[in-house]
Amino acid sequence: MSVDSAPLEAGLADPLGALGVDVESVEVQRAGRRHIVRIIVDRDGGVDLDLIAAVSRRASEILDEPPLADLLPGPFVLEVSSPGVDRPLTQARHWRRATSRLVEATMADGTVVEGRVMRMPADDQVVLATDTGDLTIRLADVQRAMVQVEFTRAEAPAPPPDEPSPSEEPTSPSGTNEQE
Repeated sequence: MSVDSAPLEAGLADPLGALGVDVESVEVQRAGRRHIVRIIVDRDGGVDLDLIAAVSRRASEILDEPPLADLLPGPFVLEVSSPGVDRPLTQARHWRRATSRLVEATMADGTVVEGRVMRMPADDQVVLATDTGDLTIRLADVQRAMVQVEFTRAEAPAPPPDEPSPSEEPTSPSGTNEQE
């Protein structure tokens, strides 16, 4: 029996929202005699393991009681997580949460724009810092957008060569730290 995830998502949105998260998606998949229920949640500032655990407990309670229990026959495995970096930016809140991140957007006219999300002056616009300067785009004109993974991103300029970095402590000539 196939399970429609839309009523589950609708039934989970408000109670889990009370924990401060947005339900991004609910997916139900058959696995033998069980179902796997995957719930993806997010919030401004991201989610940590403690919040994932709290959401998991609350979602389990909700799914074990009618009316949602009636929609999910038999045993199920519950998986709660946050969206991965490969999640498309489809809503204004996704763009807001990507502030300072590098994104690639394919526009409705087929052009591809890459830039760093600087700000959202309105819920339907985003300002990207591109190689050619700041560019304001309307979200309605974006066909597809994704955060780009950056393995080396300079957060702050390196200190001049003659100054030790903040993580380096001066050492004595013998290599041991001097204590005063």
